[in-house]
Amino acid sequence: MPIENIPEIYITNKDEKPDLFVYDFKMTNDVVKSKVNLGMNMFSFLQVGTKQVHFAGTSVSVNKNQSLLLKKGNWLWTELLDTDRIYNCKLLFFSEKVLKEFLEKHIENHVVVNDEIPYFIIKNDAYITSYLNSLSTIGHAPNIFMENLLSVKFEELMLYLIQKYGNKFELYLHSLIIIESSPFKKIIESNIHSNLRLEEIAFLCNMSLSTFKRHFIKAYKVSPGKWLQDKRLQKAKETLEQGSLTPSDIYLEFGYNNLSNFSIAFKNKFGFNPSETYQA
Repeated sequence: MPIENIPEIYITNKDEKPDLFVYDFKMTNDVVKSKVNLGMNMFSFLQVGTKQVHFAGTSVSVNKNQSLLLKKGNWLWTELLDTDRIYNCKLLFFSEKVLKEFLEKHIENHVVVNDEIPYFIIKNDAYITSYLNSLSTIGHAPNIFMENLLSVKFEELMLYLIQKYGNKFELYLHSLIIIESSPFKKIIESNIHSNLRLEEIAFLCNMSLSTFKRHFIKAYKVSPGKWLQDKRLQKAKETLEQGSLTPSDIYLEFGYNNLSNFSIAFKNKFGFNPSETYQA
């Protein structure tokens, strides 16, 4: 699956690198685990549909009642249509330069934040609805005015969110301007029990699959496929032993595309079928 460089693919004039950029994203097909290199921090105002984003150590899912502020980086995201078979999301991108200028102007305390959470959930309310309508209106303004109008609208939004969420939002904004490289082992071990494929975990580590495998074998002395399979099967066994879920309930969660493959791998590791564990 190709990597989408966002917002670059949405900018018509490739010579431009705007500090603020708005884009109306619409689609009529589900997209599952698309690889995205997000080059700017981004507000994702979801208007119709569902969005799920996988980060290096966590994931988040929102519907049309929520919006996301996403930190730039390599993410996997899934966008699902609603019952009317459409998906609509207004995206507002902003550079670190614009963010720093805002913080210097409005926030007195310059703090160092080690918060690694790459997203902030915003509850959509009457203000957000009105704000999105105003963004649509200025989208028709002449280009000569657009930069100044967006600058004013960006400042307005940030001040509103600080007023609404207080110190929590201020701290998150500070975390956006701190460049952190996620530790290799932390990314791997936080995805042990996810259903992400090796290629997807490698992408979250910002590595090609071959480079990822070399680093993995050096760190763990075993192939990543074997290591992850063992860890996931062990967790699957523990889950089945609790007695509330059946093998049919969990095989997808542990990275298997059908029950038969899961049962074969389980029996090869433990010597008995997963159904026997559940019944026990």
